[in-house]
Amino acid sequence: MFLYRNLPNIVSILGVLPLIMLFSENGFRYLIPLIVYNNIMDDLDGILAGKLNLRSGFGAALDNVCDVFAHIMLVMALGMHYGGVTSAACMAAATAILIRLVSRVQAPPKTSVGSSTNELMRHMLFLLLIAEYYGFNPLAPLVGLFLVHAVSMLVPYPLPYQIRSRTRSATGIGFVNVSLVVAWLIPITAAPIASCFFATYLYSLISGGFKWRRELKNTDPAGER
Repeated sequence: MFLYRNLPNIVSILGVLPLIMLFSENGFRYLIPLIVYNNIMDDLDGILAGKLNLRSGFGAALDNVCDVFAHIMLVMALGMHYGGVTSAACMAAATAILIRLVSRVQAPPKTSVGSSTNELMRHMLFLLLIAEYYGFNPLAPLVGLFLVHAVSMLVPYPLPYQIRSRTRSATGIGFVNVSLVVAWLIPITAAPIASCFFATYLYSLISGGFKWRRELKNTDPAGER
């Protein structure tokens, strides 16, 4: 009974434990499969909590802490591998992840629709796969990716049009994770799959910003006549 009640929490922890492989010799080579694995496990714990009616405040807090720990480890592993300016951009992203954790603990979301930090993990995965397939240096795109995500994790408005944010059913979430596995195992598919995730992310960031600005302007007392 204890194991059943804590099944989502166990899955959350299991999603983090294998990341110790990043500290092994040549641990960077495990980065891509670990990103895929962590993303799957993070979605699985939420599905189990919902389907088995095992949601709890402790479980939500544990999930947030596990997410932050895992995502910072993955980000820093990438920064340490490439070094230089990439490390500085990684630090900016890691700081944004920590700030986001504090905000989610203070005011946790009512439902799970995918975290912005998970979106960063997916974008890291796609960029690394595309760079490997097409044979280019991902250094500059990674710096831009980390900086843009550091901003988007701190903006005061939601990004509702991202693929994962629009995916609520267990079947839909499963398809999202299958797409990651397909992009990993069939590299030629990484670019078209990535374009869908990148496009919806940028559209959410830009359109959400314009909507937020309009709402601010409409509610600004200084603008009243």
